[in-house]
Amino acid sequence: MDLVLATRNQGKIDEMRPMLANVGFNLVNQSDTDIPSPIEDGATFVENALIKARAVSAATDLPSIADDSGLVVSALGGAPGIFSARYAGETATDADNNARLLRELAPHADRRAFFFCCMVFLRSAQDPTPLIATGQWHGEILTEPRGSGGFGYDPLFWVADLKKSAAELVKADKNTISHRGQACALMLQSLNAQPFTASP
Repeated sequence: MDLVLATRNQGKIDEMRPMLANVGFNLVNQSDTDIPSPIEDGATFVENALIKARAVSAATDLPSIADDSGLVVSALGGAPGIFSARYAGETATDADNNARLLRELAPHADRRAFFFCCMVFLRSAQDPTPLIATGQWHGEILTEPRGSGGFGYDPLFWVADLKKSAAELVKADKNTISHRGQACALMLQSLNAQPFTASP
């Protein structure tokens, strides 16, 4: 059976596909379809993840998996949070968002931050009991970008234990320890614990 990855973010797709390689479904990218992305107007990561998954399941009559994730910075009161992808505006690039983050954080000595990921699995758009898994990845925000890998805020996210930015990590290493990697591992455990049956 097909399972739709409810995202058009190529960075997420590149990370999630290997993580879900053994999930037991044929993975289909939303970005390979004409399904539009819904308006993410939820107030939390889990609400936005459910919005994305439900929209794709409703359009395809297939199960879907979605994540909503973002960067939470202590000194900025949790910003950019659920607005991470559009922190510098609706059409902002990763570079725009990173530049705004550095400007906003410049007056602050506290540079602690964490990435948060909420991942949801729906058997159908009306699934009353979606599977939900979360992950957190703690680090600090650098004063300038380092590395060319990853996407989003990775060049600014310092992983102290490894003495590298997230953008300097080998993809396999990042996927093992990242917020998305943690959430995906928990999701796979949940899926393996309760074999899939389609919702009525």
